[in-house]
Amino acid sequence: MPELLTAQPHEMEIGQVLKALADEHRRRIIVELAADPSDAERTCNSFELPLSKQTVSHHFKTLLAAGLIKQVNYGNRQGISLRRDAIETKFPGLLDLLR
Repeated sequence: MPELLTAQPHEMEIGQVLKALADEHRRRIIVELAADPSDAERTCNSFELPLSKQTVSHHFKTLLAAGLIKQVNYGNRQGISLRRDAIETKFPGLLDLLR
């Protein structure tokens, strides 16, 4: 399945990452993903966000653009997973600060 393009660790910018994490819903997504040490792939609706489908889509696009998550397109659904290694390489300790 095709993986959607995400920033490489050296391309991740602190301003874009902090902007993505400034929103409580996006931060919640990252915290939930970070809590799973296996970095298992999840679907968008597994997060039970109290938001419209369009707003949820916007939040995931923002996290993707910041390089915090990767998405895999399965046709009728998207697989979401945390880019833990890339985050830890570029911003060591960031995920620990969010918990």
